[in-house]
Amino acid sequence: MNAIKQFKILLLFAALPLGVFAQNVIPLDPEVRTGKLPNGFTYFIRHNEEPKNRVLMYLVNKAGSILEDEDQRGLAHFMEHMSFNGTKHFPHNQLVDYLQKAGVRFGADINAYTSFDETVYQLPIPSDNPQLLKGGLEIMRDWAQEALLDPAEIDKERGVVLEEKRLGKGAGERMRTVYWPVILQQSRYATRIPIGIDTVLNNFKRPVIERFYHDWYRPDLQALIIVGDIDVNKVEQSVKAQFSNLKNPVHEKARPRYTVPLTGKNQFIAMTDKEMTSTVMEVIIKHKMPQLITTDDFRHNVIQLLFNEMIAARYNELSRLADPPFVNGAAGIGDFIGGLDCYDASVVAKPGELEKGFKAVWRETERVKRFGFTVTELERAKASLLTAVESTYKEQNKTNSDVFVKQYQEYFLKNTPALGIAASYKLVKTYLPGIILSEVNRLTAEYIKDTDRDVLIEAPDKDKNNLPDEAAVKAWLNAVAGEKLEPYKDEVSTQPLLANQPLAGKIVSTERNKDFNFTTIILSNGVKVILKPTDFKNNEIMFNAFAPGGTSIYDDADFESAAAAAGLITAGGVGNYDANQLQKFMADKESGVSPVISDRSQGISGSTTPKDLETALQLVYAYFTEARKDTAVFKGIIEKSKAALSNRSNDPGSVFSDTVSAVLSNYNVRRTGPTIEKLNQVNLDRAYAIYKERFSDAGNFTFTFVGSMDTNTMKPLLEKYLGSLPSKYLHEQARDLGIHIPEGKIEKTVYKGTEPQASVILVFSGNYDYSPESNVRMDALKEALEIRLLQRLREDESGVYTPSVSDVISKFPQSRYAFIIRFGCAPQNVDKLVASTLDEINKLRTEGPLKENVDKWRAETKTSIEPNLKTNGFWLGYIGTQLENQDDLGIINHYNAMLDEVGPGDVKTMALKYLSGDNFIKIELKPEADNNTRGK
Repeated sequence: MNAIKQFKILLLFAALPLGVFAQNVIPLDPEVRTGKLPNGFTYFIRHNEEPKNRVLMYLVNKAGSILEDEDQRGLAHFMEHMSFNGTKHFPHNQLVDYLQKAGVRFGADINAYTSFDETVYQLPIPSDNPQLLKGGLEIMRDWAQEALLDPAEIDKERGVVLEEKRLGKGAGERMRTVYWPVILQQSRYATRIPIGIDTVLNNFKRPVIERFYHDWYRPDLQALIIVGDIDVNKVEQSVKAQFSNLKNPVHEKARPRYTVPLTGKNQFIAMTDKEMTSTVMEVIIKHKMPQLITTDDFRHNVIQLLFNEMIAARYNELSRLADPPFVNGAAGIGDFIGGLDCYDASVVAKPGELEKGFKAVWRETERVKRFGFTVTELERAKASLLTAVESTYKEQNKTNSDVFVKQYQEYFLKNTPALGIAASYKLVKTYLPGIILSEVNRLTAEYIKDTDRDVLIEAPDKDKNNLPDEAAVKAWLNAVAGEKLEPYKDEVSTQPLLANQPLAGKIVSTERNKDFNFTTIILSNGVKVILKPTDFKNNEIMFNAFAPGGTSIYDDADFESAAAAAGLITAGGVGNYDANQLQKFMADKESGVSPVISDRSQGISGSTTPKDLETALQLVYAYFTEARKDTAVFKGIIEKSKAALSNRSNDPGSVFSDTVSAVLSNYNVRRTGPTIEKLNQVNLDRAYAIYKERFSDAGNFTFTFVGSMDTNTMKPLLEKYLGSLPSKYLHEQARDLGIHIPEGKIEKTVYKGTEPQASVILVFSGNYDYSPESNVRMDALKEALEIRLLQRLREDESGVYTPSVSDVISKFPQSRYAFIIRFGCAPQNVDKLVASTLDEINKLRTEGPLKENVDKWRAETKTSIEPNLKTNGFWLGYIGTQLENQDDLGIINHYNAMLDEVGPGDVKTMALKYLSGDNFIKIELKPEADNNTRGK
């Protein structure tokens, strides 16, 4: 399912009011236990076993940056940080330490966010440990009203918050400071950006943040949401016991509701920045957000979803033209801010073609406004929406706890009703058939209007003199309005997907693996298929396939065509359908199939449902045997790609990324960054020939299917669609191209950008003794170092926001490793923080890690892998990786034992061996000003 559509569906379920027969009653999901304590504190508690033995706890505060006084700008967010830096039961950094020992990762698991109107804390923990469950509630209670706000901790955290703020600097942030007050009508939202301002962050004293905490962290503005594998009655008793004594302030402030006003005026603003990489134009037509209280409101919301589905499809078609008028174009109805939603039409223009690109985008908006949609478009959108809703309904008892948490959070914060999946599904089925075309078309008059319209233009500095003024944009709009347009023609193919029916093969052998509950099938053409039925989901089948070869088979002269081949061919459609026809054909189906050609293999990945399994297999067969070559689509893709690259060198992040790729590959042409010269090397005929070659020998392919399937039902489908694939029995192998990180010590500094920002990458690399045991120890080394860097660089030195450590291990073509450390910081702190990092590495080499840090790694790893073992995605990836690496599938059975065997001495040995510094690369990004002042 399309990710955006899936997100919308979840929002729909989170926001469905009542049943058909009680128009003004909006019941809450009956599966959740809710209550309000005498002090006003609200709770939501629900039993849910996805995942098993886990529980999610959220503390939701109706307190965000919008409530800050002038001397508190940034302190709602700063308060979020301080909740992790000392509470009544967990002073200093004991909270993070306590949770890490319990297997909860800081940042990945335990986290929080601050927005304009809310601050939300999240804590996922194992629920089968009564002491940890008790501790989780204690943490929530401390977060609610027991932060210590130690002045020493405040001073230490200033640097961390300022480093987080630094990460957001750049062209986007600079331009936002210009247009944000305009489009928000100088409302309070324009001056209360959550990250705050430096003058406050650097200078505030404890009483100022304490005042915010006292005023707004109070029980009548708080809710505790607990969803997971728990005893609801017991948890409710504990919540009542622990949270009933929370106190509201004696002199309680009213919690105001701020809005963005609608003035009826139109506004125009154009701005440029030297680091902007493209010219973007956006029309925002603001509108009072409709309420979502009654079933009539809900019906209107469904109509809006259908509208967005249809208009998005039209822009997708426009983007596939041989000479697309823009790099990207889109339009639709969506949320704005401050009680508003909007119709938003935007274009990313080709260089020098803003007028052409914008008119193309607005022309489609005008076409919809003038003629509306067609009956066939509406029926297709209905089918697509119903399919998505049915999919969610079928998984209702396998729905992850975080879905329910988000529903109850929206219910508490915005009074958005949460009816529950089953009742919501019935309501959708009730309303959808009765929605008629005129109702959808009516939205155009409601949203596409000539008032409350803001026009924004963002562009590179070099285009400043060529940008239109407000009068010119009005002339463009009027010109489109005066054009003679034709109604949209919905061209739908009625042909079968496949041009030719497969000639089925036969199953020649079947072998059952009882240990892992999978069946290995060999087909008559040599195709190997592994089937692993699961009950993790009710309506999900995932699959992939691989065969050795990939782009490594081809010389450098063919590399660009080979690397682009899979994307270019799939963009042209498949079988009897071009790309537009295929999109329409698949609208009511839940199947996605994508061929891929990577460095050392070619393959197929996909997902589907039992109902649409045959369609997915037809797509697999078609991508092997009925690939299409579409010259027009190819031309359009290349033109848009060139346009997107034209100003890439403006962006410091892109320049740094390209430099890192080049250095780490020893400047091999296959690894350096994208360029227009490389795009010119892509030849469609050669790409098509390479694609056909890569998928001409199915006998070398191994397919893996995991999910809700029946093996016996699968067999005839496998014989028909996979057993019929062509085979040459060549048994090709990938080539070793000798591309790897260069040896020795290398330092490189990139000077790019105007902000006082620096990025640092440190890389240790070399040959590696590959084994499952070594891989586990390398992971322990990575985590031990990350724990120490988090403590030293962030907590002790306040120099970074979040340092990261990663390891990349390969078995083929050579057994090698790369150990990579990344962080961002102030330019003047680079040398100091690099020295601190290397000092921590030296301590690992000479002293080894603390035992408690190895224990934290072990607990975190076990805690994270347990729920993963109950997901289709994990098993699909695990089986595929083990097969490609020619590793034992049984390793997973011994994984916990391997974790238990690792001690501090093993980690020290790994550090001595792999972090010697003999092969060490340091790459830094610093602002241009630093280069100008060198040597002065």
